[in-house]
Amino acid sequence: MKLAICSDLHDNLWVLERALPGMVQAEAMIFCGDLCAPFSLKALSEGFHGPLHVVWGNNDGDKWLMTEIAHEVGNVTIHGEIAELDFNGYRVAAVHYPRIGRALARSGMYDLTCYGHDHLQHYERVGAALLLNPGELMGRFGRVTYAIVDTVARQVQVVEVSTR
Repeated sequence: MKLAICSDLHDNLWVLERALPGMVQAEAMIFCGDLCAPFSLKALSEGFHGPLHVVWGNNDGDKWLMTEIAHEVGNVTIHGEIAELDFNGYRVAAVHYPRIGRALARSGMYDLTCYGHDHLQHYERVGAALLLNPGELMGRFGRVTYAIVDTVARQVQVVEVSTR
């Protein structure tokens, strides 16, 4: 199974338009926080038709309206602060903050732990787990990235999105 992992959109719909065509190869998506506004969740859910799992970030605004949108569109699950997911036996945790992500990876309970917040693409092995920050969709630091994780091959592909 392929998972699209992304984070920190911060309402940059122009970059999202460029990123979505590459993300649709995935069967599910995990978003690690900071969509920011409800219209960003709506655009993401309309552009990605598979299951979309979202955790809150520190800049997510109108959570009530985002929850309403999630119910309306049907493919979005908002997990709150931490998501614990199972994809055919491949255990995944998702959170916004790096420090919590590292602790979850160290717990040994997950095959993959995803986080965002610092906008810095990174992945490493922590024990048996993969700890992954897919980078940012916002473009704050100039490099716009997301990740595709193959749960069967246990491989990570970092995809850089053109901002032009």
